[in-house]
Amino acid sequence: MTGTIELVIFDCDGVLVDTERLAARVDVQVLASLGWSLTEDEIIERFVGRSDADMRAAIEKQLGRSLPVNWDQEFEPLYRKTFEQELRPVEGIVAALDAIPITTCVASSGTHEKMRFTLGLAGLYDRFAGRIFSATEVSRGKPAPDLFLHAASRMGVDPSRCAVVEDSRFGVEAARAAGMLAFGFAGGVTPAFRLEGPDTTIFHHMRELPGLLAMARRANATP
Repeated sequence: MTGTIELVIFDCDGVLVDTERLAARVDVQVLASLGWSLTEDEIIERFVGRSDADMRAAIEKQLGRSLPVNWDQEFEPLYRKTFEQELRPVEGIVAALDAIPITTCVASSGTHEKMRFTLGLAGLYDRFAGRIFSATEVSRGKPAPDLFLHAASRMGVDPSRCAVVEDSRFGVEAARAAGMLAFGFAGGVTPAFRLEGPDTTIFHHMRELPGLLAMARRANATP
């Protein structure tokens, strides 16, 4: 970091909305129907933090065949029904957002359509409207730095003055590759040891985040 933090970039799934375990449960059913049997934990290890395009490529490689263009449309109702019934904001995130005095945005591997749906269900969409970026806008998804660099550019902030809040190893790797401070949330589906690394602060509850950001801002403040 070359100066104080001016922008906090939030991942969406698992950081703002508690979707990861719900989605993995449905993924087990979907992949089994395609002929690939994986447990929830295996799905979380392989795919949390990755884009839909990356997941599709992995499925096609495993099955040894291409999937139809709209292969996922028949499964979409399963995800929507599960989210509508069970989706909640990540515990403590609303209070954390209220306590963070820095500009924020969202940068997610999910599509804009998905984020409108999930953030809307959780009552968080309006907080970030106009400051939401998707991996569909860049050529490479996480762990490449492209999405975070894109978000910083669109927000007019130098990458060295950005912090990223992530819950996946692919996400923290992308943040580090972008030259940004990473805050790894280990209170979800990814264990702390998979998030650890240089320029990365690990925390377990969202109530910790405002204080950690404040400490980082003071530590990196330009004299």
